[in-house]
Amino acid sequence: MHLTKTLMLGTALAMTMTGGLSTAAQAQDKTLESVGISVGLLGNPFFVATIKGIEDRAHEINPDVDITSVSADYDLNKQVSQIDSFIAKGVDIIMLNAVDEEAIAPAVMRAKKAGIVIAAFDVSAPGADVTVMTDNIAAGQKACEYIVDQLNGEGNVAIIKGPSSSSLNDRFQGCSDVFAANDGITVLSDDQNGQGSRDGGLQVMQGLLTRFDDIDAVFGANDPMALGAQLAAKQLGRTDLIITGVDGAPDTEESLADPDSLFKASASQDPYTMAGQALDLGYELFLGNTPEEPTILIEPMLITADNLADYKGWTAKR
Repeated sequence: MHLTKTLMLGTALAMTMTGGLSTAAQAQDKTLESVGISVGLLGNPFFVATIKGIEDRAHEINPDVDITSVSADYDLNKQVSQIDSFIAKGVDIIMLNAVDEEAIAPAVMRAKKAGIVIAAFDVSAPGADVTVMTDNIAAGQKACEYIVDQLNGEGNVAIIKGPSSSSLNDRFQGCSDVFAANDGITVLSDDQNGQGSRDGGLQVMQGLLTRFDDIDAVFGANDPMALGAQLAAKQLGRTDLIITGVDGAPDTEESLADPDSLFKASASQDPYTMAGQALDLGYELFLGNTPEEPTILIEPMLITADNLADYKGWTAKR
C-alpha cells in the first residue's frame, strides 16, 4: 500500500586490522543494548503504532534490549530534557520524533557528540543521522486536491495547522500550494494552531465557525485535528462541510465508513513500518555501516469511503 521511494543501505566498511580483528568484524560484534524513544504525544494512536514498530524491530535484533519510550507532549523543553536524560543513560540509539524542526538542533548535537546515533522518524530533525517519514508535501497536496475536486474548483476553505514540526509544516505547504493554484478557492483562515490534537482541532473549528458562516471545506494537518473539527461542526449543526486530514488512523477508518461523516478523505501513513525502518537504518549506523541515502520518503495513499476496504490500516497484522 505504501511505496518506499528510496531504501538502499550501504554496507562498505573499512577493513583496517586492529588487534587481529578487522573493524568490520568488531562492528558486527556490537550489541544493541538500549534505545530511547521520544515522540510528540503518546495520546495520539499514531505514536503508539510507531513505538510498536520500533519495539518489534529492536527485539528482533536483541530480545533483551532495553527500550525507554517517553512523550514530549509537543513541549520543546520537555523533549530537550528527555534527550539529555538519554545521553546521561548512555543509550545506543535515540529514536526521535522532533516537536520543533529547528530548535531541537542543540540537543541533537549533544547526543551525537556523545556517540549516540540519532534516527528521526515521521519528522526531520537537524543533524539527525537518518530519517524516515511520509512524503508530507504530497500528503497535504492529495488531501487538498480532493477538496478542490469536490468543490469543483470553487469555494471557501480553511486550514488547521499544528505545532512547528517538519511533517505538519510540509503538509500545510502542500495544501497551501494546491489552494493557491486554484483561483476559485478562497482561503478564509490558515494561521490557527490545533496543537496536533482532537481537542485542539475542536477548539479551533469552533472559533472558525463562529467567525465564518460560509466555510465549505477544512483541511486538518493531521487526523486528530480533523476529527476534532468534525465534532465541532456537528455540534453546531453543520452537515454540508468537507473535512480532510492526514494519517489514516483507526478512528478515521471508522469515520470514513459512516455515511453521515463530514470527514471525507485522509492521506494515509504507515507509522509501524516507518518507525521500524528508521530503527533499521539507525542500527546499521550503530554497526558502522553508512547508508547511501540517509532519508527515506514513503508515498501516502488517499483513502476515502470508496477505497476503504482496500486499506490495511495501522492495526493490520505484520
